[in-house]
Amino acid sequence: MNDIRRSILWVVFGFSMVLIWDKWQIHNGRQPTFFPSASVSAPKDAGAAPAAAAADASLPAASGAAGVGTSAQAPADAPAPVTVSHEVSTDVFKLTFNSEGGSLVGATLLKHASGQLGTAPFQLLTQDANHTYVAQSGLIGGAFPNHKTPMTLVPGPITLADGQDTLTVKFESAEVGGVKLVKTYTLRRGSYEIGVSHEVINAGAAAVTPQLYVQLVRDGRKAESETPFYSTFTGPAVYTDTQKYQKVEFKKIDDNKADFEKSATSGYVAMVQHYFASAWLLGNGVARENFVRKVDNSLYAVGAITTLAAVEPGQSLKLDAGLFVGPQEEKVLEKIAPGLELVKDYGWLTILAKPLYWLLEKIHGFVGNWGWSIVLLVVLIKAAFYWLNASAYRSMAKMKAINPRIMEMRERLKNNPQAMQQEMMKMYREEKVNPLGGCFPILIQIPVFIALYWVLLSSVEMRNAPWIGWITDLSTKDPFFVLPVVMAITTLVQTALNPLPPDPMQAKLMWLMPLVFSVMFFFFPAGLVLYWITNNILTITQQAYINNKLGVPLKITNPFELFKK
Repeated sequence: MNDIRRSILWVVFGFSMVLIWDKWQIHNGRQPTFFPSASVSAPKDAGAAPAAAAADASLPAASGAAGVGTSAQAPADAPAPVTVSHEVSTDVFKLTFNSEGGSLVGATLLKHASGQLGTAPFQLLTQDANHTYVAQSGLIGGAFPNHKTPMTLVPGPITLADGQDTLTVKFESAEVGGVKLVKTYTLRRGSYEIGVSHEVINAGAAAVTPQLYVQLVRDGRKAESETPFYSTFTGPAVYTDTQKYQKVEFKKIDDNKADFEKSATSGYVAMVQHYFASAWLLGNGVARENFVRKVDNSLYAVGAITTLAAVEPGQSLKLDAGLFVGPQEEKVLEKIAPGLELVKDYGWLTILAKPLYWLLEKIHGFVGNWGWSIVLLVVLIKAAFYWLNASAYRSMAKMKAINPRIMEMRERLKNNPQAMQQEMMKMYREEKVNPLGGCFPILIQIPVFIALYWVLLSSVEMRNAPWIGWITDLSTKDPFFVLPVVMAITTLVQTALNPLPPDPMQAKLMWLMPLVFSVMFFFFPAGLVLYWITNNILTITQQAYINNKLGVPLKITNPFELFKK
């Protein structure tokens, strides 16, 4: 029973290694080894529409009985229309619209650098030879204007002037099938939310009932901020009031096994990556069919289709939508739409992570530095768990005090395991030591610190956020590896203060574990390493204080002697 506590810790360590290996497999595009995702077969119409179902693979298939969307293109013998790009600027955006469909094919976030502070602004939406990520919309259900139809920019200002709060950009299509589509983009100062109005004008002789689709199309490339040592979700997401936030992996789309709520009257569809996201939002109460599909060998689409009311000849119908393109700033996302803040994905520990982020933000409001905010947050968490930790550290101190006697007894009775166990249990009773006393209080705190890990990893506020001196970006690794070295040293000191397992092999492995984790942390964001260092220093301080209070000599175990033996 003397090794029960160590056995539990080894189980936790082994399980962590399994999870890390699975994440490594997923990151490199392979199937998980130990925890493959459940294969939930989606209906045949849940994925991409067959190639024969639409004249253009980039168009979603119409839902219901409205027919199939067809591409409004010129005859085969006519010259292809010339596409023109139009650049529009606000205080937070530099947007690029394409005359083909009036689609948004470029979005540069002027207040976010692409790399280190001072580098070029970050480009989220783009369309070039290396990367595709665009926002499109149009009409299907007949030969109507869609995102492939040439559109004309209505003359007007394309730059948000000083003192101006809104900027309107309008695109108009020619009549296609007797229907004209007018898209109006409304940009607001300081806002990453774009209002998009779709006006359907029936210039024909018969009533029409088109379907409006909105979609986000991108390739499957992962965010550049990821490393082989940690991975965040990149891909489509669907949110509804009933099923809440549903992520859809690219591989599930490839296998036609995407599982999400298809029919809804609320929510949004989004493309998510580390720190940034885009989302189409239709109004609450607007019935829509959500879809995810593979457009071709390298592109994926997520979107929604809604059937419009009949538009009589000479009449028009307008439907407003919202398009968010920007950083995952939690407070901003909460104000735009219910559930939109969930694109900042904390995983299964959201219930703990959200209060931690709230507290971190409040601390930042006082100190004005995200690095010191991390330090103070860890101090508050350790203070909250002080008495729980004290119980664990007292148990460890008592174990360390009797450890020499246990080692001597094991050597003396190594040929008599039964007598060894009896003698050990007697020693525990006499010294009032619980071998599990230091384990359970620490296990209780693990979810809190994992949640804090995800808060720091997911928060866009860490990008380009300086701390002190050479740490100019808490979201990237320490350029001189000072913090990882300090973390390795503090972890070794923490190990030296704790009682070693009686078994020599377990003791050696206990010393190797900190070194293995330290190597990984050399490539972790500086903000995460800072949080771990702070936790280590506070743990060492409390453990040393309790050891001294209980009269346990502050003797640092020498690992070199252990390995020499």
